[in-house]
Amino acid sequence: MIARLTCGALQGVDAFRVDLEADFSRQGMPSFIMVGLAEGAVREAKERVFAALRASSFRLPAARITVNLAPADRRKAGTAYDLPLAVALLSAAGLLDPDKTAGWMLAGELSLAGDIKPVPGILPLAILARNEGLRGMLVAPGAAAEAAVVEGLNVYAPRTLAEAVAFLAGAADLPPVPAADALAAAGDPFPLDFADVKGQEHAKRALEIAAAGGHNLLLIGPPGSGKTMLAQRVPTILPPLAFEEALEVTKIYSVAGMLDGAGLVARRPFRAPHHTISDVALIGGGAYPRPGEVCLAHRGVLFLDELPEFPRQALEALRQPLEDGLVTISRVNHSLTYPADCMLVAAMNPCPCGYLGDPRHACTCQPGALERYRAKLSGPLLDRIDLHIEVPAVPYDDLRAPAPGSGSAAMRARILAARDIQAGRYAHDGIRVNADLAGRLLEQHCALGPQEHAFLGAAVDKLALSARAYTRILRIARTIADLAAAPALRLEHLAEAVNCRALDRQRA
Repeated sequence: MIARLTCGALQGVDAFRVDLEADFSRQGMPSFIMVGLAEGAVREAKERVFAALRASSFRLPAARITVNLAPADRRKAGTAYDLPLAVALLSAAGLLDPDKTAGWMLAGELSLAGDIKPVPGILPLAILARNEGLRGMLVAPGAAAEAAVVEGLNVYAPRTLAEAVAFLAGAADLPPVPAADALAAAGDPFPLDFADVKGQEHAKRALEIAAAGGHNLLLIGPPGSGKTMLAQRVPTILPPLAFEEALEVTKIYSVAGMLDGAGLVARRPFRAPHHTISDVALIGGGAYPRPGEVCLAHRGVLFLDELPEFPRQALEALRQPLEDGLVTISRVNHSLTYPADCMLVAAMNPCPCGYLGDPRHACTCQPGALERYRAKLSGPLLDRIDLHIEVPAVPYDDLRAPAPGSGSAAMRARILAARDIQAGRYAHDGIRVNADLAGRLLEQHCALGPQEHAFLGAAVDKLALSARAYTRILRIARTIADLAAAPALRLEHLAEAVNCRALDRQRA
């Protein structure tokens, strides 16, 4: 007898349908054969499933068992096939009516005792189940909140294999998992606030511009000037995640197995990897490709502290994600694309010892050390960073004085107003923020008058700016104008934008 069940396999952050077929034949020597391009963890499911069946008091007669995972030419990996395999074997053996299992999506790992355990990628599988029009989905209790995010899908969370079989057979009743208000946590107060930062009003203004327009930013200053403190507070001024954005982020974290039973990711991610990270861990990949840090920062912030200390190969691999907002991982048999549209915030010292230009400390770097230090960052990479901001040491008077400067709430209000202007302007253009402006849209929305053309032309010639730097200055100026609710770019907007390119001024 042949039994068929529906399950799914992951490809990037999406899932495709897999039909698990089990043939239970009494003819021939007893054996178990699995076909369909199954990886090691899938082939090992046999031992877990048979132990779980025995522990759940199910006895399969001796038979020649053939299991097929269709489509057979696409790779299947992971332990999510344990639960559907166990149910399919019971159906093929005649211990469970196949009509009872038709139209259900099953996903879960089985322990040897028969308990159902959560697996990565439940959210993409739940979206697949809804799109396929299935009756519902059975998952582990630890993954139920994740699957319940998908509207229009009945989700059930049996604790054991025996409970799942009884529910499918109609001998037991399970309540559907309720869909919680997944984004409610977004309203909780942040533990950090820009009001804690004393001084550094220029840097705070630059971060406000960066957050308003989605621009990448580099903070340059001596040790202890507050670069890390400033960067850690960027999420407190970013707009809240919209539902579709939260769904995108949650799919990535689901595939990476980093949700820990939560539903939607309610806040924008903030990822701060150590500078010893490899290029694969930063970008993504591996023998079984997984999203890297730049993908985990999608719709949020990727903070790279001590930027020149990162491996050169890892930094150069960031070029394409910063430009396109995507990471493509190619292998011999397949190619995966992960979303990686994040805001890069980086920090570095002005020189190896950290005190170049500091009036209170003498720079002790040897001749040529500064050039070697700066050479770790290529020109193409720096061109992809919109704002280069100097963060000097904070004077003692500012440290002692109360912090009357802008707090996160006031900054966020101004940023939300600027984002609303951009949303209205680009409603029919397919982009979200000023950092995405390019081509004809850049010319259309960053039109300059004669005075502005003359000023920017002089700046390009004097600073020897590249075409990409010229484009970024226009984007920054557009964001500055939006913060001022100005419809057209003016000289003061361009001047502040040029002033936000510290490395260009230093090279000149």
